[in-house]
Amino acid sequence: MNYLDNSTKLSTAFGTLLTIFVNIQTEDLIKTILLAGLGGASSFLMTLLLKFLIKLLKNKF
Repeated sequence: MNYLDNSTKLSTAFGTLLTIFVNIQTEDLIKTILLAGLGGASSFLMTLLLKFLIKLLKNKF
């Protein structure tokens, strides 16, 4: 017997997410967005730098 059908699982997951969402403070959300943007930008710039260095080294040798 399956006591937990799909609607019960979905309701539990939605309730958990809603509780987490309500408890998130605005400052934390802004900090998370800014840090994610900074991390993405630095990763992108490092990738460009490494591609440039690899191309430079290949042309040199």
